[in-house]
Amino acid sequence: MKIDRRCFLSFAIGGAAGTALSPLPWKLTDDSSIWSQMWPWTPVPPDGESTYDHSTCTLCPGGCGITVRSIDGRAIKIEGRDGHPVNQGGICPLGLAGLQLLYGPTRVKAPLKRVGERGAGKWQRISWESAVAEIAETLAGLRSSGQAHTVAAISSRNRGTVAALMERFLTALGSPNFLRMPTMEDAQELGLYINQGILGSVGYDFENSDFVLSFGAGLIDGWGAPVRMFLAKSAWQDAGAKVVQIESRFSNTAAKADQWVNIRPGSEADLALGIAHVLVAEELYDTSFVGRHTADFDAFQAALADYTPDAVATTTGVSVETIAALAKAFAEAASPVAVYGRGKGQVPGSLKEVLAVTALNALVGNINQPGGMWAIPEGEGMPWPDIETDAVAAEGLQKPRIDGAGTGKFPNSRYLLNRLPAVLAEGSGYGLKALFIEDANPLYSLPDTVAMQAAFAQIPTIVSFASHMDETAAFADYILPNHVYLERYEDVVVTAGLNTRTIGLAQPIMAPLYNTQHVGDTLIQLAQAMDEPVAAAFPWEDYQTCLEESLGDNWDTLEEEGVWTDESFAADPEAGFETTSGDFEFVGDLGADVLTAATAAAEGDATAYPLLLVPYDIMRLVSSRVGAPPFMIKTVPDTILKGQDILVEINPQTAQAAGLADGKGASLETPRGRARVKVHLSEGIQPGVIAMARGLGHTAFDKYLADKGVNVNSLMGAVIDPVSGYDAVWGIRAKLMRA
Repeated sequence: MKIDRRCFLSFAIGGAAGTALSPLPWKLTDDSSIWSQMWPWTPVPPDGESTYDHSTCTLCPGGCGITVRSIDGRAIKIEGRDGHPVNQGGICPLGLAGLQLLYGPTRVKAPLKRVGERGAGKWQRISWESAVAEIAETLAGLRSSGQAHTVAAISSRNRGTVAALMERFLTALGSPNFLRMPTMEDAQELGLYINQGILGSVGYDFENSDFVLSFGAGLIDGWGAPVRMFLAKSAWQDAGAKVVQIESRFSNTAAKADQWVNIRPGSEADLALGIAHVLVAEELYDTSFVGRHTADFDAFQAALADYTPDAVATTTGVSVETIAALAKAFAEAASPVAVYGRGKGQVPGSLKEVLAVTALNALVGNINQPGGMWAIPEGEGMPWPDIETDAVAAEGLQKPRIDGAGTGKFPNSRYLLNRLPAVLAEGSGYGLKALFIEDANPLYSLPDTVAMQAAFAQIPTIVSFASHMDETAAFADYILPNHVYLERYEDVVVTAGLNTRTIGLAQPIMAPLYNTQHVGDTLIQLAQAMDEPVAAAFPWEDYQTCLEESLGDNWDTLEEEGVWTDESFAADPEAGFETTSGDFEFVGDLGADVLTAATAAAEGDATAYPLLLVPYDIMRLVSSRVGAPPFMIKTVPDTILKGQDILVEINPQTAQAAGLADGKGASLETPRGRARVKVHLSEGIQPGVIAMARGLGHTAFDKYLADKGVNVNSLMGAVIDPVSGYDAVWGIRAKLMRA
């Protein structure tokens, strides 16, 4: 059959419910369609015998298994790996386009040292030996002057050997400042610790759920492991399971759900507690589970007094009848589950919201049960020798963290990178002298990019391990480029909503194209270029030796199968929880005040800024550490990006009152910035609310991505959750005027 570009985009990326939720369309995109794009930097596939190699995709937290077809040592096609426990042979558009990241023009091809002003793009190539020697000398100088604690590192993850090596490197130096990029994982981890006393991640047994109550989670818009969620949605349809999507915008997830509950932005926690109120008041909850396995139900029940259906209807805009119906349907389902995390889950959100949503799962007794919410404890630490710290390191490690996590007002929070700009601007901390950035792009991905860049400007030495010239790498002093994921070994600890322990293995499909080096090898070389005890903490010859030693008995399985799943893992609530009481605790030591506190408000004065700007995610745009490849940009509809202009969604009623017309230009302003946009009228968004897609507005990368649209983070400000310290931002006040 003949499929033109418009039909292809509709067919393959979301035009029809039946096909959009299946990996099948991506299988239909054959080699010729991938390579016929005629990008000037794309190598023409040679003639020759095909080989197929298995690996793990690292482009998002999903950890999907992939199979790469190569000819004459050149990778030419990526597919999902059949039988893989995460994606079962499917692949998402980002995974499919991975070759464009391998061969694309924004690869950093050799170590670089800045020679001009920061961000001016003036670099000189430098040898690996010289780069390592210069940076090691800088670090040695900080140690000798008693400033080891002023070194920090930012990564997108805290699990796996690479993150562990980075944290070990800081510990050997004498710094407590390992920082993880903020995501919903932060708030979920803290909620899990409060509720169950477990340090780990949250999983959901979607495959066995028959009622899914999603509080803004973009279940088919990139949340969790995307392909797994496509497959789960298809299974729900086949089994007659019901999906309810609660959010203020008619997203793709809302469109494919059985019911869309249109809610005022930022009031999701109130609705969850309102549903809980009905469950308790009408005795619809699981009295057996609550009676035998919870410790503070009375305090939780008392807090629900503030969340009667009438009160919640006022704050959320959801009717009393809908609240009652949701509670009844949730209670009557055999395996219901409530899910947290707006969009793709790239913002932590408030602790109140996590605890409120989790409470629903506890009230129906679906904690660590088939179809429910699961606690996945972190695995044991790396089997490495202890670090023998000297007096310098011991003194540095006694310093409080630069972000304030784990101390003072936020004793239970692990990472608070969102607080860094304010801390450095106020001069309330000790400042940073050196910063390492691995697998992260904070100058694009975090709210208030202007403040974040101002904070980075105060740091004398910034070292990026980026494979591509992203915004943060462009602002660094050194770039020590890592291999891309198709050129390297790496263990991939999957935490994206899976309900079992899973580790994938990324393996080199082909030899490195450029003068790049595995970040693990670079860290080992940096350590060994320094004096004891730093050098002694890194006894490995290279990263692969370290990786094989670290994985131990699992190495053979991973190398052969590409993935390891803990078949012995099982959580049993009958065995008790790991809290002080031994039971599930709704609020723990925080007390019921955490639930009765007001939800964090959007920044800005309502008189000056009468609208609410809410970011949203779509599968077709990448909004985290990598930029969207050209293939994905070609699929973005003209209701989001038209030419170089981004469009904001606005209700026709709101637009008419402001004199705005569909497709016309407008000026968007928030307390944090201003941008030129175009208007897209949509009945799928509430009056008084406007929405902008994440993933555009890059200043780095290539011409296919740079200077297209606006980075919504440049218009957003961080909103600090008073209990956790996490960024609870869900929107910001704004005004939209005719241009």
